[in-house]
Amino acid sequence: MASLRSSTSRILGSARPSLRFASSQVRAFASVSDLSKEASQNQSKTNLSDGAKASNTASGDKPRMKTFQIYRWNPENPTEKPRMQSYTLDLNKTGPMVLDALIRVKNELDPTLTFRRSCREGICGSCAMNINGTNTLACLCRIPAEDSHDMKIYPLPHTYVVKDLVPDLTLFYKQYKSIKPYLQRDTPSPDGKEYRQSKADRRKLDGLYECILCACCSTSCPSYWWNSEEYLGPAILLQSYRWLADSRDERHEERKQALNNEMNLYRCHTILNCTRTCPKGLNPGLAIAEIKKEMAFSA
Repeated sequence: MASLRSSTSRILGSARPSLRFASSQVRAFASVSDLSKEASQNQSKTNLSDGAKASNTASGDKPRMKTFQIYRWNPENPTEKPRMQSYTLDLNKTGPMVLDALIRVKNELDPTLTFRRSCREGICGSCAMNINGTNTLACLCRIPAEDSHDMKIYPLPHTYVVKDLVPDLTLFYKQYKSIKPYLQRDTPSPDGKEYRQSKADRRKLDGLYECILCACCSTSCPSYWWNSEEYLGPAILLQSYRWLADSRDERHEERKQALNNEMNLYRCHTILNCTRTCPKGLNPGLAIAEIKKEMAFSA
């Protein structure tokens, strides 16, 4: 089911022109014999060059065609059902990542294709989508050149679709806002500067602060599919534990109380799809288990 919600997406596509400079050759005056020798040498070089080109064409420059089946839905035509549209590209002329293929499709084949992207470095989380059945980032997902099967690309599962590959993450960010994802404390810093913590306390945040809120884990979680209106989901719970684990925060009890109900936290059934699919290699399942452990020990 696809439904239109108000959302903004930034879809950018750019092509960088390549510059090729012609080299100039300067030759001194030569005698007739020198010219004949040079002509014969040039002819032999030409023959070798033609042979090398033919060899390269027969081996290295052979087109490597790959078909991408991409989910399409346009809110301007609400009566039309979503469909899969196929695009075929030569991988010799395409970058190694799925995002490179999508950009090339948009720039050269179909400018109506819509998707989010920004950093191309696996940092912003904008290009999260379902590729060959796995939630991941298009900028970090390599095109399997050796595999002859078509690549299938969908928006993140069980989300409302704004258009094509753009999911509506309004609810996701609303849930993120609900956990108050910022430092809360009343005690001022002793010297009026930054709030310091020991190296051991700082290490507790490793594996938590790296979350980029791409929503790959939450949209891979069956519990989140069934109860997304109430269950916070793996990404938001990992962010919650990031603040519970921060020694500088002074709202630990209030944060735990906000999670202490049967829906916000305890809809997690340790299916661990979240941990398997995280493109950053994080472990939301472990973070959720740590929250449950703190709840049990403080009861």
